[in-house]
Amino acid sequence: MLVQIHLLAAVTILGVLEQAYFFLQVIYARRAFGISPPKISGPPEFERIFRAQVNSSEYFPIFLALLWPAGLFFHQGVAAALGLLYLYARYCYFAGYRASSSERLAPIYFSSGVLWILLTVSALGILHFFLSHYVGLNILQLLTA
Repeated sequence: MLVQIHLLAAVTILGVLEQAYFFLQVIYARRAFGISPPKISGPPEFERIFRAQVNSSEYFPIFLALLWPAGLFFHQGVAAALGLLYLYARYCYFAGYRASSSERLAPIYFSSGVLWILLTVSALGILHFFLSHYVGLNILQLLTA
């Protein structure tokens, strides 16, 4: 069983570490700009870092909810590769947003595209499972015949 999920688990842990890095960046920015919690406003530099972290946190559950079904029902390697692409795009998003609000756009569009691909492969994998398990129709055998 662990052989079937080790890549997914590794990407999940990398994602958690990335989220922790983003959280730490907000803490450092709070100290640098003298902004104590619960305040969330301040200089534009702080607000961009804060928003980048919050936006990344909001998307993280969606990412995990798509990564695991894609890996379990479609292909672990494909899902893990897409997961790494997503995490890289999110890092680029964070770095871009930190520099300028306009530099966040390309990475956010790319990471959203990766999420749509994960959604598609998850749905295809689950559909294949349902068809083969409950209907007895194996799409892969039909395609290769």
